[in-house]
Amino acid sequence: MQARLKWVDGVCFIGETGSGHAVVMDGAPEGGGRNLGPRPMELVLLGTAGCTSYDVITILKKSRQDVSDCWVEIQADRADVDPKVFTRIHFHFVVLGRDLKPDAVERAIKLSAEKYCSASIMLAKTADITHDFELRED
Repeated sequence: MQARLKWVDGVCFIGETGSGHAVVMDGAPEGGGRNLGPRPMELVLLGTAGCTSYDVITILKKSRQDVSDCWVEIQADRADVDPKVFTRIHFHFVVLGRDLKPDAVERAIKLSAEKYCSASIMLAKTADITHDFELRED
C-alpha cells in the first residue's frame, strides 16, 4: 500500500491514497485548525469500522443471510496522556434484513474481530474492544 499526505496550512492536511482517493484532515480551532475535516484519530475509528463491516457483510452474504442494511455505532476512549492511544472501543452493529439468524451475525462479528479485520486486531494491542449487535426486520 502507498499513500501521500500534503500539508495545507495550520494543522490541515490532504491525504491521497494509493487507490486515488483524497481526504481532508484538520484539527479543532483550539488546536490550530479550522475544522475543515475529520481528525486523524476519527479516521482511524472510521477505517476500523469500515474494515470490520466489510468482513461482517461479506461473511453474512456468504452465509446466505438476507441483509439489506448495516451500520456501526462506535464509542471509544483514549488515554489521557501522550501517546493518546485508544484504550476502549465498542462497536454496536445494527443489521437489517429478513429472517436474520442471530447466531450467524454473532459468528460474523467474531470472525472479523479475531481473524480478518487487520485494523481492529491492531488496535486491540492497546484497546479493550467489545462488540454487540441488534437485528431489525425490514
